[in-house]
Amino acid sequence: MSVVQIKNLNRRLDILAKEASEALDKACGTQLWRSMGFDAFDGIDDFERRSIANYYFGQLQTVNEVRDSLS
Repeated sequence: MSVVQIKNLNRRLDILAKEASEALDKACGTQLWRSMGFDAFDGIDDFERRSIANYYFGQLQTVNEVRDSLS
């Protein structure tokens, strides 16, 4: 990959990570998930909010895995 492609990919990964973090904050109603991780979603009673949190947490994990593979 060229340097430009890596920079563009990193920029897109930053956008995805920001989107996922904001959606998780909204779904959980708090930033507690940042320190607890996946376990924070067990306390969400609303099935739809829990599903959204699981989806975006998976997205965030994928972003982190791609970032790790680039380093």
